Amino acid sequence: MSQDNDHIADAIQMEVFSNRLLAIAEDMGSILIRSSFSSNIKERRDCSTAIFDAQGRLVTQADHIPIHLGAMIGAVEAMLARYPLSAMKPGDAFIANDPYLAGGSHLPDISIITPVHHDGEVRFFAGNIAHHADVGGKTPGSTSGTSRSIFEEGIRLPIIRIARGGEIDEDLLELIAHNTRDPEERLLDLRTQIGTNVRGGAMLVQLVDRMGWAAVSQAIEDILTYTRRRLRNRVAALPDGVYRFERAMDDDGFPGEPVPIVCTATIAGDKLSFDFAGSGPQARGAINLPDSALKASIYYCVKAVLDPGLMPNQGIIDPIGISAPPGTIVNPKAPAAVAGRAVTSNRLCGAVFGALYQAMPEDKVMASCNDSTSAVSISGWHEGRQATYVYPESMGGGAGAFADRDGMDAVHVHTVNSTNLPAEALELEYPLLLDEYCLVPDSGGAGLHRGGMGMARQIRIREDNTTFSARSDAHIIPAPGVAGGKASNVTRIRRNPGTAQEENLHSKASGLVLAAGEVIRVETLGGGGFGDPGERPLAALAADLREEKITRAAAERDYGAGRVAEALALG
Repeated sequence: MSQDNDHIADAIQMEVFSNRLLAIAEDMGSILIRSSFSSNIKERRDCSTAIFDAQGRLVTQADHIPIHLGAMIGAVEAMLARYPLSAMKPGDAFIANDPYLAGGSHLPDISIITPVHHDGEVRFFAGNIAHHADVGGKTPGSTSGTSRSIFEEGIRLPIIRIARGGEIDEDLLELIAHNTRDPEERLLDLRTQIGTNVRGGAMLVQLVDRMGWAAVSQAIEDILTYTRRRLRNRVAALPDGVYRFERAMDDDGFPGEPVPIVCTATIAGDKLSFDFAGSGPQARGAINLPDSALKASIYYCVKAVLDPGLMPNQGIIDPIGISAPPGTIVNPKAPAAVAGRAVTSNRLCGAVFGALYQAMPEDKVMASCNDSTSAVSISGWHEGRQATYVYPESMGGGAGAFADRDGMDAVHVHTVNSTNLPAEALELEYPLLLDEYCLVPDSGGAGLHRGGMGMARQIRIREDNTTFSARSDAHIIPAPGVAGGKASNVTRIRRNPGTAQEENLHSKASGLVLAAGEVIRVETLGGGGFGDPGERPLAALAADLREEKITRAAAERDYGAGRVAEALALG
C-alpha cells in the first residue's frame, strides 16, 4: 500500500501515545543531564535523546540539539547493518561515533544505542548522544578547525557492542577513555549514557505492558503517517518552483577564498527536494559536513520553516529528497576532517532557509541569522584534580529580524542548541576567569526591524601552558539583511585586546599556547535587518540608543543624522 493512502486508526490514541513517547525521551534527557560528570553535558546540555522502533525508524526525539538527530540515525542504521535483531540480547548496548564507519557527525559526539526487548523480541531502541569535551587527536578538545584528516581528530569508533547482558565491557571502556585527555570524565559520562538508556528502556517496557503491543504498534504507524501527511500538505500549499539561495564560508579552514554553499530547493506538488550542486569543493580544514549532519540540518530546516509544531520522527524524513555531489564541502569523501562541521551546518541552514523563504510571502520571511557557531576549546593542567582539563564552549549570536519584530539577541540558531556555561561553573570547574559576558553594540543589521545582537565572552587565563583553539566563521562575510535591511557586523576573536600585544586571530586558530594573565575575547556577529532602516520608528531608535544597543555614530550612518537627532529629542 502507498504511504499516501495509509489509514490512521485512532487519532486520539495516536496523540496520547506520541506525547507519552516524547515524555520518555525527555525524561531520558533529564537523567543524562543531571547524572553526567562533565560540565559540557550537565551544564551546557550538549546532548540529545531519541527513541527508534525495531526497524530503525525514528519515533521521537527530545528537544535538544538538532544536529545530533542525524548521528543517532546513522548509529542505528550501522548497528542494524552489522547485527541482526536475533543477535541482540536484553542488556546489550552499542557505541559509535565515526562519520564514515557508523554515520556519526564528528568524533566528540558519542552515541549509545540500546535494544529494548519485550516478550523476547526487540521492540524499540533507546538512543542518546553526548558531546565529550575531548576524544583525543592532535589538539585538546578534538575539534580543531585546521585538522586535515579524521585521523587527527581522535579515537574512531565503528558500531561496537559495549555492554552484553547488562555487563559493561570494562576493557573496551578503559581503552576508549584512556585515548582521551580526561579519562575520568569519559568513564563517568559513558557509564551515565549507558545507564540513561537502561532507564529509558524500562519506561518503554512499562508503556507496552500497559497498552499492549498491538496498540503500541498501531500507534507508531499512525504517528508516522500523520507526520508524513502533514508535512506533504505544508509542501503542497507552497507554489511549485525551483528556488536557489547561496551562502558562503569565509574560507575552507585555512586563509583563502570563500567557499560557496548553494541550495536549490524544488517544490512539485507535495514533493520537496534539495540539491547542493555548485557548492564548493571538499575543504582542506575540518569544516566538512558529513552525510548524517547534512541530513539532520535539512530535516531541522524543513520543520522550522514549514511547520515548527511537526513531531520529530521518520515522517519528516520520508518525503524529503536530498542530493549533494561527492567530494564537496557538504558531502566529503573519507578521510576528510569534520571536527568543525557545526559551523558549516549552520551556514548551510542559512542557505536552505533562504531558498524556502522565496516560496513564502514576505511577512513570513526572516533575515539571515548569524548562521554560525563560534566555539573555543581551552585546555591545561588542573592542579586541584591533578589531571588535564578541557573546557569547550560554543557561543551564539544574533537572530535575523522578521517583518513584524526585531531579531533575538545572543542566541544559538539552527542546529546548535546548547547553553553557555555559567560564569560560576566556569570559574569553579577550571582555572579560568570570565572577565566579561555581554551583548555587542552595533552588531545587528539596521532595518525597519533590527537584527539581533551578537555576544561577547572574555576569558582570562590563570595558568601558564594553557592551550587555546577556535572553530568559527563569519569573520569576513556578515549575515545579510532582507527587504532593504542591512547586514550585520562580523565575528572577531582577539588575543589580549586593548593591550600592546593585541592580536586578531584567524577563525580556525589552533593550538595557541597562552601564559597566565593572557586574555581571549570572542565577539560574535548579529543577525541581518529587515526592511528599510528609514522606516524604523523613532521610538524604537531612541530605545536602541538609550539602551546602548547601537552607538550614535553607527545610528547616524545607518539611519541618518536627522532621524537620530529626532530620536534623541524623544528622550
